[in-house]
Amino acid sequence: MYGTWASLRHPDDPVDASWERSKRLILEAEELGYESTLVAQHTINPFGDNFAQLEAVTATAALGALTKRVELIVAIKPALVHPVIFAKQALQIEEISGGRMSINLVNGWFKPEIERAGIPLLEHDERYVYGQEWIDLVERLLTGERVSHSGKYFHVDEYTLRPLSRFRARPIIYIGGESEPARNLAVKSADVWFLNAQPCQQVTEMIAAVAARERTRPPLKYAMPAFVITRETDEEAQVALEAAWDLANRDEVEKQALRAGIDKNVVMMESAQRRPHIGTNGGTSAGLVGSYETVAKRILDFTEAGVETFMLQFQPLEAEMRRFAKEVMPRVRSLCEGRSTLATHHGL
Repeated sequence: MYGTWASLRHPDDPVDASWERSKRLILEAEELGYESTLVAQHTINPFGDNFAQLEAVTATAALGALTKRVELIVAIKPALVHPVIFAKQALQIEEISGGRMSINLVNGWFKPEIERAGIPLLEHDERYVYGQEWIDLVERLLTGERVSHSGKYFHVDEYTLRPLSRFRARPIIYIGGESEPARNLAVKSADVWFLNAQPCQQVTEMIAAVAARERTRPPLKYAMPAFVITRETDEEAQVALEAAWDLANRDEVEKQALRAGIDKNVVMMESAQRRPHIGTNGGTSAGLVGSYETVAKRILDFTEAGVETFMLQFQPLEAEMRRFAKEVMPRVRSLCEGRSTLATHHGL
């Protein structure tokens, strides 16, 4: 939760990561019919530590108390929180929210917030070894097991947590990443795999490749972020896209600082940078730019490829979130017949 998604200098969308704005956004999004929101875990803002940044777990707990229906996906970096502590926090948010919390395991891509805290930053592939051990422990604790564990990174002795969730066996687990270790982790431990925003053909191929792998859990589901620019006509949407590029290009100093903090071995970040885009994690690369009908049909294409949850980004956030809900959401629901989940995106 660090404010804006495209330009830091949009005249109608100033950077504002305040609790007051986040509260207003989530309540309006729920009223408009959005079904999920994702709350990023960053201890410092990736665009620079002069920008504000809300803390993810406490913010999610507060959002859980305010809302009644929306799914609350908290994105957690295992390096920043011990699995026993996070499992306890997750169970508390389950109780506060009535069983609406989900976990997005993010194995880490932004080096400064880890290294400056004096926490060792493991190499890319080793972070997935760490993440696998971490999520295994979290899941066992969430389901009420009395856990004793002696592994490579964690040692837990006769630990059990109460109270357990009164609403379900455990929260939904989302895992992102497109590298081979990330795919292996998703197949083994995720309920939902997060992909980057990218053209539908690539998404189709990636889903098919992962779906073909042997898996002991129920079938994996799929989610994708996307930055939306939609207007009455395709031509008007292209004009809006050009204006968005003009604004986004003014942020080059902050973007250079952001890129300098990215681990160069993170495949998901590297793949997103191959395609110029607005927004995060591929943003406009999904092609959700066009008329209301065009965007709705493209969402249907992704739905038919297997994507069930769309983490949507907008700017200016409030106005475009309302536009999408009024103009596109009814068309999407008609086309998809309830097969897709539409979400607001508070941060990755």
